[in-house]
Amino acid sequence: MTSKTIRLATAARHRHELTRSKAVRALRELNSAGTPVNFEVVARTAQVSRSWLYTQPDLRHEIERLREASQRSPGPSIPAAQRTSDASLLNRLHAATDSNRQLTEENNRLRRQLAHALSDQRADPNHSNRQKKPTTVTFR
Repeated sequence: MTSKTIRLATAARHRHELTRSKAVRALRELNSAGTPVNFEVVARTAQVSRSWLYTQPDLRHEIERLREASQRSPGPSIPAAQRTSDASLLNRLHAATDSNRQLTEENNRLRRQLAHALSDQRADPNHSNRQKKPTTVTFR
């Protein structure tokens, strides 16, 4: 290789790395701001061509992932780092279901205890059917 060829290859590699860093920075900024992400917006923000973005598999995948995530959520877009994952939602659903089951069991247990207490109270021969005089409390 000639020195001219080496310089051209080095310049091309440097230009490619600079372009990639601009695209990555644009993706991060758009996502952090909660801006809906698509190829047009990333290309405009990074000042690169859309066709170049399509040729970069990792950038293309990330743009498609963020675009899909922003289309799924109604209302204003939320940055990816703050979005709830499907696994997190599933965990919250399981926790809520467990809590609901425990509360239902406790409610049933308390109803049984109340039924037994009322049954015992009715069966007690010393228990009178007349109401007790309410206690008065004086506040000073």
